[in-house]
Amino acid sequence: MTVSGPNRDAVLLSRGRRLEVATLGWNIVGVVVLAIAALGAKSVALGGFGLDSLIEIGASTVVLWDLADVNQSRRRGAMRVIGYAFVALALYLGVQSTIVLIVEFHPHHSTLGIAWTAVTAGVMFGLAFGKRSTGAALGNPVLEAEGRITMIDGILATAVLAGLLLNALAGLWWADPFAGYLLLYYAFREARGSLHH
Repeated sequence: MTVSGPNRDAVLLSRGRRLEVATLGWNIVGVVVLAIAALGAKSVALGGFGLDSLIEIGASTVVLWDLADVNQSRRRGAMRVIGYAFVALALYLGVQSTIVLIVEFHPHHSTLGIAWTAVTAGVMFGLAFGKRSTGAALGNPVLEAEGRITMIDGILATAVLAGLLLNALAGLWWADPFAGYLLLYYAFREARGSLHH
């Protein structure tokens, strides 16, 4: 949809806020669903993805704060907090995935985890596209950056889904901690981007 005229920025800001509120709501529900699924299956990948959803809640809150005209110094501080949260997530995933591989712990199957990550991938890709295009139209780098984080959430959901399916359908138990390592890579990458923002 092309927006023009004097209300253009107001319409784009409203669209940006709606996209962030949708992301926030999805991830709040997702943290609960993923915690239940991760505990039931004893899955490192589902647990890590749940923690990533918790960080995405923080990122959405920062963007909503930014869209409300918060000053630049507070924006930088908030981005640093998100960066440190990604570092903590990466450390957790690295240690937990390594322990699971060393002891050869076999996670259980998780129908709930498979269903949730499949739907989440589609939702995140759609939200990411909306945020990046709205952020570009507004000239708002924070909304664009958060769109990239949401795109990564979609990629991570796809990776976790692949690990869960490989475990459930082919008995490849090690696919779960390997999905955890993939999450670790993206967590470090996002930490670096947030801390150097």
